Amino acid sequence: MKRVFIIVLDSFGIGALPDAAAFGDAGTNTLRSCRESGLLHIPNLLKAGLGNIPGVDCLEKADSPTGAYGKLAELSMGKDTTIGHWELAGIVSPNPLPTYPEGFPQEILAPFSEATGRGVLANAPWSGTAVIEEYGAQHMQTGDLIVYTSADSVFQIAAHEDIVPPEQLYQYCRIARKLLQGKHGVGRVIARPFVGTPGSFTRTANRHDFSLVPPRATLLDVVKAAGLDSIAVGKIYDIFAGAGITEHIYNKSNEDGMSHAMDYAKKDFTGLCFVNLVDFDSQYGHRRDPQGYARALNVFDCWLGEFLPLLGDDDLLLITADHGCDPGYAATTDHTREYVPLLALGNRVRPTELGTRKTFADVAATVAQLLGVALDTPGESFAHKLF
Repeated sequence: MKRVFIIVLDSFGIGALPDAAAFGDAGTNTLRSCRESGLLHIPNLLKAGLGNIPGVDCLEKADSPTGAYGKLAELSMGKDTTIGHWELAGIVSPNPLPTYPEGFPQEILAPFSEATGRGVLANAPWSGTAVIEEYGAQHMQTGDLIVYTSADSVFQIAAHEDIVPPEQLYQYCRIARKLLQGKHGVGRVIARPFVGTPGSFTRTANRHDFSLVPPRATLLDVVKAAGLDSIAVGKIYDIFAGAGITEHIYNKSNEDGMSHAMDYAKKDFTGLCFVNLVDFDSQYGHRRDPQGYARALNVFDCWLGEFLPLLGDDDLLLITADHGCDPGYAATTDHTREYVPLLALGNRVRPTELGTRKTFADVAATVAQLLGVALDTPGESFAHKLF
């Protein structure tokens, strides 16, 4: 293949994994919650074979799917963005990244405050919107930073842009990233700038993630090392800490990311274009908004109908996800441990069932084979089933 596009519909799970109960997620199903909203209209994804995936019982099946279809199980011990994307790129993580349900210890916060010259507010798991409503006014009065986490392996710092300009906030995140290594090596340090006044704070698009460097070479690294293009759209660059990427562009929204992907489809490049559309997760999954999630899927589906004609005979599109975030699951507002879809589309793709794959890393193994690069991964290629 000349070009491979991987599009990650961030958090688009399609049913609980067998071990979901151990993660507190028994019975979760992001897709079903979207369908039950009554608003889901995704003819292009149905035509591709989304409803034909084994175990998907809430959608109509296509009589003659246009794509290859299956589902991926997560082999890594986690359900967060970093581990999910690393596995898609070939790395299985046998141990979960550290989480802090009781907040961060002083051995982290004390040197962080000393280095930044600012105190810390909150220091507990919080909803990102709720924490700024609770502590935003105090932050504006004192200049102390709002530090919080979630069920994921994250150290998040929220600050008002009038009090801490984004570039200064990013520097504070770099300080935290240097401190958070080893046993405290969280997956991501996240800058969460916001604006507004007490009672009407809103987060801005100036979010920035500072991730751990992957522990070994990923699909992106070997693609780049082979002299091919390794293009990152959205937060892919941050998730991989810039490693293995030749070119990147950030997204302000799902629509912005889809526009960037469309632009790259119109360009002549050779290699990989890895796209993340995060609004499914951040705007609708975590906020438990099945109606909004369904509408966002409808928008993507409409865009997909315009994108597919841009693919040439030597192009492949893979649509998948990195974890679930069931918007209908009221027990928590966190990610959910689910299977994710696998759809392969292209002019030469043979419509076929790809089955239930044992690991997300099968994506990396397949892309590596199709691009002619060597990758050390436990994943197994399904390239032979596609053509």
